Amino acid sequence: MEENKTQVTEFVLKGITDSPDLQIPLFLVFFLIYVTTMVGNLGLIFFIWKDPHLHTPMYLFLGNLAFADACTSSSVTPKMLMKFLNKNDLISLGECFAQFYFFCSNATTECFLLVVMAYDRYVAICKPLLYLVVMSSRLCTQFISVSYIIGFLHGLIHVGLLFRLTFCRSNIIDHFYCEILPLYTISCTDPSINILVIFIFATFIQVSTFMSIIVSYARVLFAILKTKSGKGRSKAFSTCSAHLLSVSLFYGTLFFIYVLSGSGTDMHQGKMYSLFYTIIIPLLNPFIYSLKNKEVLSALRKLMR
Repeated sequence: MEENKTQVTEFVLKGITDSPDLQIPLFLVFFLIYVTTMVGNLGLIFFIWKDPHLHTPMYLFLGNLAFADACTSSSVTPKMLMKFLNKNDLISLGECFAQFYFFCSNATTECFLLVVMAYDRYVAICKPLLYLVVMSSRLCTQFISVSYIIGFLHGLIHVGLLFRLTFCRSNIIDHFYCEILPLYTISCTDPSINILVIFIFATFIQVSTFMSIIVSYARVLFAILKTKSGKGRSKAFSTCSAHLLSVSLFYGTLFFIYVLSGSGTDMHQGKMYSLFYTIIIPLLNPFIYSLKNKEVLSALRKLMR
């Protein structure tokens, strides 16, 4: 048993499907998605940096959200594309833990950035005269720094706990990336502590940040309904609806994976949920925030001229 425990130094990722006929079509689909994701998110960051009119707290937070989305997608998609193309389904223990760490830290950072963005909209709409005073450059920098620090520490906790596990039952991970829950199923060590810790942290982070966002937007909604100006009300609704759509997509899938993971969700459904929040949401976010945003569209038109 001890000899077997030391033999597992790399894992096999099963991927989305084993069908040989689907490998090339799936490669083309996900390659296109990845390129679009990177162009959309990095392009949004470039527009925000290039246009002085976008140098405001709202777009500073949006730029960091785009960066987190680009990092989330990059932590998962390249390895998946390699498997589609050359059947390279092996990943070392260190690479596996590193992949999950970068995904976990960026996803956690995104949770807190969404809270900060909700608070920014609350101050802008409910306390417009105090906006520049409250959302100072110093406070914005602190908000962003704390979001990244929490993400860094959260990922570190779970990866640190992974090192207490040994793997000898199997080296096959039935997933398209090193997701932490499938790792627990092939562990020879009892993962009960790890499962308890991830459930506590996932529940606390997701529920606390989600409730903070809901409270902020509830107060924003009441303020919008009191607004007499039709134009102001329309603009506020447009901005907040984009934020709420992004929040709903992100938190909905994370909640199903990490909080309701013990409710009988099969592996195929788990892969689909994971596919949504690791690849599809980073693709959609820059378009959700940009297509109805006059300032971003104006910056794009200026750059094209």
